[in-house]
Amino acid sequence: MFSMNIRLFIACGVLFGLPVGCSPKQGTFGYDLEFLRKHDTGLVVLRSGGSRVIVSPKYQGKVFTSTLAGDAGPSFGWIHYKAFDTVDAHMNAYGGENRLWLGPEGGRFSLFFPPGAKMEFANWKTPAAFDSEPWTVDKRTESMVEMHKRMVLTNYAGRKLDLVVGRSVKIFSGEEIAEAFGIEGHLSVKMVGYRTRNSLQNLGNHVFDDSTGMPCLWVLDMMNPSTSTVIVIPYHSEPGDSSKPATTDYFGEIPSDRIKFGPSAIFFKTDGHSRGKLGVHPTRATTAIGSYDPERGVLTIAGFNVDPHERYLNQEWNTVKAPFSGDAVNAYNDGPLADGSQMGPFYELESVSPAWSLNPDEVKVHYHAVFHFTGPEAALDTLSKRWLGVSIEQIKGAFPR
Repeated sequence: MFSMNIRLFIACGVLFGLPVGCSPKQGTFGYDLEFLRKHDTGLVVLRSGGSRVIVSPKYQGKVFTSTLAGDAGPSFGWIHYKAFDTVDAHMNAYGGENRLWLGPEGGRFSLFFPPGAKMEFANWKTPAAFDSEPWTVDKRTESMVEMHKRMVLTNYAGRKLDLVVGRSVKIFSGEEIAEAFGIEGHLSVKMVGYRTRNSLQNLGNHVFDDSTGMPCLWVLDMMNPSTSTVIVIPYHSEPGDSSKPATTDYFGEIPSDRIKFGPSAIFFKTDGHSRGKLGVHPTRATTAIGSYDPERGVLTIAGFNVDPHERYLNQEWNTVKAPFSGDAVNAYNDGPLADGSQMGPFYELESVSPAWSLNPDEVKVHYHAVFHFTGPEAALDTLSKRWLGVSIEQIKGAFPR
């Protein structure tokens, strides 16, 4: 027994507290944890069984990544390692499996362009409060962390917005996930899941309304793609309604060989090879979006609030379109820019809150949860049908290789 313990210590790379040359492999949770600890000494690691979630207060409360199998397990979040060594004037793209921005990005009440500036890349800048400045930790336990950030922002209309953003992250136990998703019988399924609670409070003396602009909370999940990853975006359809269920030209029209419309779900090829984004209006959006990676056998499901009776912000880079006519759910595939350069590859699952009219001191909350599952395809198929409305075979057959 003693000799076996010694062998285990050596295999793990530590003998009497000293490294013996065994380093985590890139692509594993342990590799990303070791990398991030070099940059954030206050890193928070939430744990439940073999599940792990990395949260960084220094890097704007991001969930950088998660895993379902300990340090040696796969790391699901996309991390832009090169960004930690440089400072970018427009956006510090550190990555993150679940990061929080405020919107709108473009439009008459944009938070990313100074008043009167032409809406082009040279003038675009992510506000430091949710781009590069640290957030304050209010409370933490082994399974939860709460943070906040005070912000004073000036929008494109020249109005000052005094506010505080709150954010908490809670990891779920396997039992909680199994009960919620109805998978108690599939003991061979591994899973990790967490919920983010994101709040916005008006600290100013005036109401956030149609004249001042109403910011929204914007949650973006940046994930690592494979050559066969497909995003599934369920949507509401009415009999006889032949209208297009999504906006598909955010960055130019998505090529037809990368997007397919089913009767109740959109399939979006997200291999990180072609830049494109789509969005679904709140009247047609559901409260879930997901992806399936057949190469790694990973089913991802994100759930969030959607209110079809509220207004959502148009975030396009122009001041012509109505400011409160935007989408509630978005999906993005990274790809090369015109000059051949590329930030990723990665893909994104996104949700936004409504454009809330907030009185002084009023608070509104937007929830966004993320779950990853691996296991027998039959078990994943049951989950996909129940929560995304399509089978694994439908996802795999959407874009035949």
